Amino acid sequence: MKITKKIVGYSVNTPEPTSVDNPALSLKADVIQMHETLERPEMLVGSTYKLKVPEHVSPHAMYITINDIVLNEGTEHELRRPFEVFVNSKNLDHHQWIVALTRIMSAVFRKGGDVTFLVEELRSVFDPRGGYWNNGNYMPSIIAEIGEIIERHLIIIGMLKKPELDEHQQKLIDDKKAELKAESQAIANNANGEEAWMATATSCAKCNQKAVVLRDGCQTCMNCGDSKCG
Repeated sequence: MKITKKIVGYSVNTPEPTSVDNPALSLKADVIQMHETLERPEMLVGSTYKLKVPEHVSPHAMYITINDIVLNEGTEHELRRPFEVFVNSKNLDHHQWIVALTRIMSAVFRKGGDVTFLVEELRSVFDPRGGYWNNGNYMPSIIAEIGEIIERHLIIIGMLKKPELDEHQQKLIDDKKAELKAESQAIANNANGEEAWMATATSCAKCNQKAVVLRDGCQTCMNCGDSKCG
């Protein structure tokens, strides 16, 4: 080949590195990631959660089963990821939307990637007839409570971190609770098995817990530390 222009630079073509040249490439290739073409194994690890809502919402309990697939089992890259979800209940009134919801969630799980967004999407669903109180916690809908169960499961398998208050917020809550207990002169229980100050508490807009009380002229949540005064 005849060169008619001035050479201003050059590069040397080299063969692509192989797994023999670089063992790290071989290790990376062997690590199995979650994807939608991954075949379902014969056995999955499952967890079942019981969801009992008030009688006026649903007379029968629901049982949410989440089956996980274990990727790279026995290696340092072992991961447990949700693969499919089922909801079982005697109440046939919810059958159609339960089937649709579980199929969509299972499809999202199998695609892999960050599936934690499902928690916020489910928890933001509100029942137009109004929510309900369950074990002292306000739930905007049955779907929102299913979202909380999904969140609990993702925390257990390590996909989400348990929300924790910082040192300052925790100290504020502890101090406020101590003041409330001192004023009531004891840790008393009401008919619902709650501490005395909880009887007058209202729902928190941030964490949906019945834990907001008036302290020092400011509405403060005794669960998450949210305060109207900043």
